[in-house]
Amino acid sequence: MRCRFIIAGVGLAAVLGAGITVYAGWYDISATDQHLAPTYWLLDTGMRRSIKYRARGIAAPDLADPARIRDGAFLYRQHCLQCHGAPGVAPAPFALGMTPVPVPLVHTARSWTPAEMFWVVKEGIKMTGMPAWKYRLSDEHIWAVVAYLPAMAHMTPEQFARARVFPPQPASPEEAPSVEPSAKRGVEAINQYACVTCHEIPGIVGANAPVGPTLAGVASRVMLGGVLPNSPENMVRWLRTPPHFAPLTAMPDLGVTERDARDIAAYLATLK
Repeated sequence: MRCRFIIAGVGLAAVLGAGITVYAGWYDISATDQHLAPTYWLLDTGMRRSIKYRARGIAAPDLADPARIRDGAFLYRQHCLQCHGAPGVAPAPFALGMTPVPVPLVHTARSWTPAEMFWVVKEGIKMTGMPAWKYRLSDEHIWAVVAYLPAMAHMTPEQFARARVFPPQPASPEEAPSVEPSAKRGVEAINQYACVTCHEIPGIVGANAPVGPTLAGVASRVMLGGVLPNSPENMVRWLRTPPHFAPLTAMPDLGVTERDARDIAAYLATLK
């Protein structure tokens, strides 16, 4: 019993010490200050175990399909090269200043399974700068990137530089908007379209920067943006193309899809 009290006391002291260090500002959050080795190990191990767990059951299509690899070559250059580089190609300057630095995907393609790579590209990774591409690329285009990575991993710098790339075929149409709107999906979509960087949104953790009006009680408002009567359909229309209805609005067109707009509107409808 005494041993348990000692262990609990030590644990409580550690938590309090960490809390004081953070609150006092003593912890250096600068990107130029590397993680402590135990911190890096904990984050890296947690990341890898989480990915492995969540990638279970994902079935890969034919990744040897030349057309899929060809599409992936273009998509990689468009969306991945800036952070991860390529054989003989350095990442963009902003990526070199990130902590952690984005890993070279040549190594990833040799050590991760296709399912794990697909999950990471689709869902992203918190606190690393790796975005979730599921709102910007279709599953088939994400698989094209995954298919290309092993091919790139075996290229010389000269082969990469000389490779010709062509825009991929258009992705399949987005899921039909007749799918029942989901407030749960709407919470995820709100974060992925960065709504919280300009609005305070109840139930959403984020910057909550008061650039735009708070969305607390938005479901009970009479007008949207001062130009549209507040209704579920008008909320979807406003989310998709606000400048079309209010040319002088500071709210940009974020490229919100029909389904995502309906999901976001479903969540906003709960904010009475």
